[in-house]
Parts: sequence; structure tokens; C-alpha cells
Amino acid sequence: MLLLELFWSFVKIGFTSFGGLSMIPLISSEMISHGWMTASEVSDIVAIAEMTPGPLGLNCATFAGMKAAGILGAFTANMGALSPTYTLCVVAAVFFEHFRDNKRLGQIMTGVRPACVGMVAGVVLDLALVNYVEAGAVHVPSALLGVVDLVLLLKFKLSIPVVLTLSAVAGVIMFGVMGM
Repeated sequence: MLLLELFWSFVKIGFTSFGGLSMIPLISSEMISHGWMTASEVSDIVAIAEMTPGPLGLNCATFAGMKAAGILGAFTANMGALSPTYTLCVVAAVFFEHFRDNKRLGQIMTGVRPACVGMVAGVVLDLALVNYVEAGAVHVPSALLGVVDLVLLLKFKLSIPVVLTLSAVAGVIMFGVMGM
């Protein structure tokens, strides 16, 4: 029964908040009203969730579920918190499957795809200007590091975490030690 209550509590939290900080008052209310945690424990969990990588709401759900019912509680709380996402994905999948051969939907998607590519290209351009241009000119060491990273990813098929780690080390050496 505890797991069902935990799941239902996080379903309500997931459907009535918009993630992040807006989940905290609802999590606090649910945890305290069920007697699963004290206000002090909720405060501690929010602090820990803020410090750990990942979405705040899921981190809170994990820690709160773990406190209330162990590993199974953490899993159950996360499934409840993720239920809005699951629901929207299922509805979208059913919608697209039902209208997959619809001419109008095809026309809509034909217009949406280039818009998405354009938005991604815009973000790439903005990031490039921030990372590779300094005082109106291309910062050559940064640009070279970016090209090396691209080669490592595309030609040598290194994983993103490996390339990020190598880039961090190179950044410390190039810009910290050598002062480029």
C-alpha cells in the first residue's frame, strides 16, 4: 500500500507542477502529510537534490522515495513523477500513428523539420560566436580545439565524455598554464 500511495503522490506532483523548483512545495506537502518525512528531512533532500546532477524533481523523487520505502520506493516515486511525460509520449505516438498517412500531417511535418534544423543551426551559431570569437576576431586556439574535438568525435568515434574530458585537460593546459 505504501508504494501505491508513493506512486500516486508523485503522479499528482508530476501532473500539477512544471518540474524544477515548482515541485518542492508539493513534495514537501505530500511527504509531511503522509508522515514519510519531517520538514527538516525535506529540506535536506532538496539541498542534496540541488547538488546532484540531473533534474531537481527526479532527484527529489528518488531521495524521497528511498527515504519512504527504499530502492523500490525510489523507483516508484520516479515512475509517478515521470507519468506526465509518459502520458504525453503515448498520446503523441497514438496521434502520429493514427494520422501517419494523413496528407495534412505530412505537410505540417515538412514545414516543422526545416524549422527545427534552423533552430539547431541558430544555437550552434550562437555558441560558436561565444566560444570562438573574442574581441571581434576568431580566437585561433579555441577554434583549433573545437576542430580537434570534431575530428575526435567524427573520425575516431571517441565518446562524448572522453572528448569532454580531453578538452577540459587541454583547456586547463592551454588557457590556464600556458595563458593562451
